[in-house]
Amino acid sequence: MGVDAKKGEPVRLWCKGAILGYKRAKKNQTNNTSLIKIDGVNERSAVDFYLGKRLAYIYKAKREVDGTRFRVIWGKVCRPHGNSGVVRAKFRKNLPPKSIGGRVRVMLYPSRI
Repeated sequence: MGVDAKKGEPVRLWCKGAILGYKRAKKNQTNNTSLIKIDGVNERSAVDFYLGKRLAYIYKAKREVDGTRFRVIWGKVCRPHGNSGVVRAKFRKNLPPKSIGGRVRVMLYPSRI
């Protein structure tokens, strides 16, 4: 984590998000599109800033690879879903069902400003 030069406190360069589940209808489920609720985003117009931003689902595995047990599945915010600030996201590999209800990091890059 980066450190603020004035205060010496860590700076978080990502926002928190929650995985709600997969995009679905009454009977059909689309596993390659996940629904993410970003903290502090409560309306469709606020989603515009996050379009194209990278997502990281971080989980812990049993076997150590390259000196760490943490693994990451990367994804991208694609478009809004409804009017309450939920977004649709596509990940490089589909998220496992175990991830539903879990946390995801919304990185603040790439910037479109």
